[in-house]
Amino acid sequence: MQRLHPPTLVFIGILALAAAIVPYLFPVSSYVVQMFMQAVTYAVAVLGMVVVLGYTGQINLAQAAFFGFGAYGVALGTVGGGLGFWISLGLGVGVATFAGFLLGATTIRLGGHYLAMITISFQQIFDLVLVNWIEVTRGPDGIAGIERPSLFGYVLEDDRAYLLFCALVLYALVFAVWWLPNTRLGRAMRSVRENQLAAEVVGVHTLRTKVVAFALSALLGAIGGGLYAAGFAYISPDNFNFARSVEFLTASLLGGVQSPFGGVIGTVLIVQMPEWLKQLPEAMRFIKDVYLAVYGIGVILIMVFLPEGIWGLIKLWRGRFAKPVVTDTSGIAPLDFDVSGKNGGVLLKLTGLAKHFGGLKAVDGIDLEVQRGTVHALIGPNGSGKTTSLNVVSGIYKPTLGSVVLDGEDVSQTQPHQRAGRGVGRTFQNIRLFATLSALENVMVGAQRDRNPIQGGNRALRARAMSALQFVGLADRAHVIVRNLPYGHQRLVEIARVLAGHPKLLLLDEPAAGLNQTEKMELVELLKRLRGHGLTVFLIDHDMGLVEKVSDRISVLNFGRKIAEGSPQEVLRNPDVIAAYLGTEGKVN
Repeated sequence: MQRLHPPTLVFIGILALAAAIVPYLFPVSSYVVQMFMQAVTYAVAVLGMVVVLGYTGQINLAQAAFFGFGAYGVALGTVGGGLGFWISLGLGVGVATFAGFLLGATTIRLGGHYLAMITISFQQIFDLVLVNWIEVTRGPDGIAGIERPSLFGYVLEDDRAYLLFCALVLYALVFAVWWLPNTRLGRAMRSVRENQLAAEVVGVHTLRTKVVAFALSALLGAIGGGLYAAGFAYISPDNFNFARSVEFLTASLLGGVQSPFGGVIGTVLIVQMPEWLKQLPEAMRFIKDVYLAVYGIGVILIMVFLPEGIWGLIKLWRGRFAKPVVTDTSGIAPLDFDVSGKNGGVLLKLTGLAKHFGGLKAVDGIDLEVQRGTVHALIGPNGSGKTTSLNVVSGIYKPTLGSVVLDGEDVSQTQPHQRAGRGVGRTFQNIRLFATLSALENVMVGAQRDRNPIQGGNRALRARAMSALQFVGLADRAHVIVRNLPYGHQRLVEIARVLAGHPKLLLLDEPAAGLNQTEKMELVELLKRLRGHGLTVFLIDHDMGLVEKVSDRISVLNFGRKIAEGSPQEVLRNPDVIAAYLGTEGKVN
């Protein structure tokens, strides 16, 4: 969770207050005030980059376009439309947010460098419209005479008063963006950034999350643009071109893209550093003459050697003196499984299930039933179609033929997050956790899936997550970043994340992979406890000793077809199974 120790909060508060009132306490030129005004308004737009890139991991090279929507909204509304500042700003922000929504919707099929190209194209189109739609935007000549807002009847004509107003807006937005990761939406965003597939499978609507991130980024960019336009009273297309988007991106990376404080620090440096270099004394004339080159080299060095930005360095320094978080494990409620229908019956039914990849029939017509409250294992040699079958059941793949029926409902064509909402939980052979989140935050993401019967907000989600961690024996390590946990503990966190979502059906893909013998025995006991609570488990594993100890029923695949099914004793002595594994007679072990 986002935490700042009291001394850090006090320091940031004093620094913010000082920056806002310095122009009132000391004689500063109008030029200096305007430079700070530029930094403050740019910083608001950079907060949008923190949301979309830092929190959600989505590339956005069109932030200057959203900045421009807000600026032109205020300019056209106050100058050409006779509207007040606030109405004009609202219109600009609304149009920008809608544009961000549309841009975010493209992420349903695109990502990575393809998404970068889309955002660049959007930015270039915006540039062309500003320059060429002269009847509306007034083209390269720009718009002058933009009005400033009034507060309680007082028009903010004085530059210092307007700078103070912009600073207060920035501080409020910094607090909102800082708090965002502690919310359902913020955790969903960070889970998408860390591992989009895992996020979708545990119940995060990844497309909706990315669309909201782009919309919020556009909203923040437009607010910054509106404040910028009113502050300088004149705008033109070259204020909102692709170079400005690169500048916003650089500022966010320089300061630390995963923190709003880092975004503000990076923006101040990007705006002010060239001015500071130009003010060097004559003794440093050489640097003064090539200040832009020095500025560029400095930015590059910081970004290369400080990958988490300047704020990351501050966090590292602060972490050396911070006391470790002690997790209070007293008063944790036992995990409530709330498993309905414990009296048996079919929970999962696969009928004629097939998945083809071109001419390869990875799964070829499987019929299988998993009884409620049992552990059903799916085994077979490598390449037999086990993981593909699990991917179809969890919704990662759509079946080529056949159906997947969960608790009487056909879910064959539903998305992974929708199946998670219906009670399907999934772990992976190669652990897919959200590496930079704590164990508690990882499990809270699983707890907040749609239709989870948890009453209350963050406190209830946290309580559910702590109960799940306690069930797997990791409550005392709740606040440890998961990438710092041993491999076996990471496996348990992944299981706890699924359990926090009240699953009807638990899909385990090679849960014993990478575990030592002691950890495997602990896993066996954990699976027996899950069965004892009435949870239905569909299991894949190559460790036949583990499978035999925990399974009520076993199905065997070979070349995508089911070749045997029955109790562990029957299946593991079946000649066809032995031949599939060993090519000769003998007990499978």
